Amino acid sequence: MSEDGDGKSVVDLLSDDYAWQILETTSEEAKSVKAISDACGADRSTIYRRLERLEEADFVDDQQELDPDGHHYKSYAANLEAVTVRLEEEGFDVEVVRPEQPADRFTRLYEGFK
Repeated sequence: MSEDGDGKSVVDLLSDDYAWQILETTSEEAKSVKAISDACGADRSTIYRRLERLEEADFVDDQQELDPDGHHYKSYAANLEAVTVRLEEEGFDVEVVRPEQPADRFTRLYEGFK
């Protein structure tokens, strides 16, 4: 199994329909819980529970937003590029690929110039 922890828990999480829909909905841009709830056709409480599990697995990131009337709310964006499941002699290997962070990309490019 990869360094991403328990492969079965990753597969279990991703097999949940709402988790799947949340990741699809937030893959292009960050969305509020209301927008995610509307897109998934689920109660906000259901979305909050799935977001909590997705955050624990580092599959979504949250950020604070400020709406025009001065209130704060969180928006969520998928932090997942690919999940690969391989059956190997020792069992299943689950690899999670996340987008490269801008700071890491800059470091990699800088190292390439040396």
